[in-house]
Amino acid sequence: MPEISDDRKNVSKHILPTASNLLGLCFILISFLKLWKLDRKVYIIIDKFVGISIILFLVASVFSYMSMRARKKAVFYERIADIVFLIGLFFITIISLMIAFEVL
Repeated sequence: MPEISDDRKNVSKHILPTASNLLGLCFILISFLKLWKLDRKVYIIIDKFVGISIILFLVASVFSYMSMRARKKAVFYERIADIVFLIGLFFITIISLMIAFEVL
């Protein structure tokens, strides 16, 4: 595996705190979903998407941490963290749009 450049090391240092903050946001969102009076169909779908986002941000956090701690597979772990984090951002964007427009 190639050595990690300084630019690559900085990515994991940004992914870890951001993913953990978004993980906390998802937990707060689940709590608020219980209070909002949403249509049952909309509630179930948003709830599932939030659950998926929680898993994605947790996985991104773990791989980002592993990237900072590992020596041999650091680049590999960082790539996984980066991809999973971006997928999580996609899911949270979809959730925001569903809540804003109550689509479905």
